[in-house]
Amino acid sequence: MNAPDTPKGGRRAALLLAVITPAIAELTLGNPPLSQIWLMLLWIPIYGAGTVLIRELVRRRRGGWPSILLLGLAYGIVEEGLVLQALSSPTMYGVAGWAPRFLGLNSAYTELNLPYHAVFSVALPILLADLAFPALRERPYLKRTGVVVAAVVFVLGGLLLRVTVATSIDPGYQAPVSVLAGCVAAVALLAVVALRVLPLSGVDGRRVGAVPGPWVMGVFGVLAGFGYLALLFPFGGARQPAFTHGGWVAAPMLGAAALAVLAGWLVRRWTASDGWTDRHSLCLAGGALVGHTAFGVLANAATLADKLELSALGLVTVGLLALLGRRPSRTTSGRPSRRWS
Repeated sequence: MNAPDTPKGGRRAALLLAVITPAIAELTLGNPPLSQIWLMLLWIPIYGAGTVLIRELVRRRRGGWPSILLLGLAYGIVEEGLVLQALSSPTMYGVAGWAPRFLGLNSAYTELNLPYHAVFSVALPILLADLAFPALRERPYLKRTGVVVAAVVFVLGGLLLRVTVATSIDPGYQAPVSVLAGCVAAVALLAVVALRVLPLSGVDGRRVGAVPGPWVMGVFGVLAGFGYLALLFPFGGARQPAFTHGGWVAAPMLGAAALAVLAGWLVRRWTASDGWTDRHSLCLAGGALVGHTAFGVLANAATLADKLELSALGLVTVGLLALLGRRPSRTTSGRPSRRWS
């Protein structure tokens, strides 16, 4: 369903979403360090336009969060499988040594990055943009022309990464045709399921039930975000996830999968309750971002200066989220709730 007119504030909301997406996905994890923040210019087109495009497509189909997450997985396949081709490269980032390769893919890296993109590159930025512009959360931000522009910028952004980052980090590598075809097929399948198969949002009724307090959601977000990354991303000198060796890497990989399934089930259950409010959403998102940045400080920042800068960025992020929390809260049914502060 297409909106005939751009809603008031729609362009500003789309611009905010485009800017915060690469900041959340890359900068607040320490990629790149603040001393090389100019490198974000390479990531803004694909990240920003990609997430705006996903939101616009889902809103026009009146889809819900499952659709957004599936398209987030598709986005991850495009970036990591087709553009950077890190999912299959035997040399890029050294990820081929994390765990046994499966069907030509770097298994642990794939398990880490596809859900990461779905959550941190797509779902969380969209959630925060919707909280910043609550009147527009159920509507597209842009007219059809804006959607076309976002799609074009997304494609050009992918080409930009391909000719800059991929060729400089992994020169000469070209993924096998079978891998590329599999990635294209997976993206197409995810897009069809997300936009054509999944039921429309709001069809199933809300249930009456207790929801843990917002601060519990924050702690849950910290533990889930930090825990998933820590189980799959080697750090502290480890060459395999969770300091494992050989086939024992299957243990943290299975643990990360179980954590993702459990977290998804719980969040789905809690958000279906009529007691869920915007404050719960903000605390959950904020907790995930705190856990994500804390892991970046521990595992991704190379020097003491980088760790201090990333820690300061994390505090700035918390402050901005606190400011966002000063607006009125709403329940999942759309009714105003008490103020957050």
